[in-house]
Amino acid sequence: MSLWVLRGLRDGVVTTRWPRRPDEYADSWRGPATVRGEAADLEGVEALCPTGAITAGPDGRVRLDQGACILCGRCMAERPDVFAWSAGATGPGAAAFTRQQLIVGEETDEAVAAARARLAARTSALRRSVHVRHVDAGSDGSEEWEIQALLGPVYDISRLGVFFTASPRHADVLLVTGVGARGMTRPLRTTYEAMPDPRIVIAAGTDAVSGGLLSGSEAATAGVGATVPVDIWLVGSPPSPFGLINALLVAVGKLADGGKWSR
Repeated sequence: MSLWVLRGLRDGVVTTRWPRRPDEYADSWRGPATVRGEAADLEGVEALCPTGAITAGPDGRVRLDQGACILCGRCMAERPDVFAWSAGATGPGAAAFTRQQLIVGEETDEAVAAARARLAARTSALRRSVHVRHVDAGSDGSEEWEIQALLGPVYDISRLGVFFTASPRHADVLLVTGVGARGMTRPLRTTYEAMPDPRIVIAAGTDAVSGGLLSGSEAATAGVGATVPVDIWLVGSPPSPFGLINALLVAVGKLADGGKWSR
């Protein structure tokens, strides 16, 4: 006991104050790939991505699906003139309201605003305490490590009024990871249907958003959107703890535009 007391006195408070206060560590996380701008020569850029996230149109524009980016960095290693890392785990595109919002070059502000407004209207009934049910629908385990970190002293998600529950009947948010394995289709749907309204679904990680490297596999549904209606699409392979917190708080209306704490 004395050892823990001495360690506590030595380390002080280790819990992040984000989002009520800025945290430099949150901004230092690497986001998915993005497009620098137009380039004269786009030959071969589509073949750089193992998940097919890159397309080059006849208009000379490159479109990149951040929802399919596995953060391998191959595109940047081969074509640093065209591609770059996006900055920050909680920046633009980290928690998207529509699947289309994750495609660089095809964002539509009107559709995003409409989706945000619809979600805000549904979640207005939620108050200070929010309960989350996590379902692994074919994950490789990397997202689970980051989710587990939320329960430790550094992130301590309970300080924000967010708690994990084992029962879908007590859950407000369904946090889904994994590629959408076909063997998990019925259990995932059953969990969703057991939740009370208003129920919110977050697809957490590239696998859950698009299927990742297994997007073309017959054993998976190329993401969980084919099984349950997704409200928040969270990129990352895996997403960081800050990204997960951001998505959860955005989903229930606790973060306003610009990432400011709203309630």
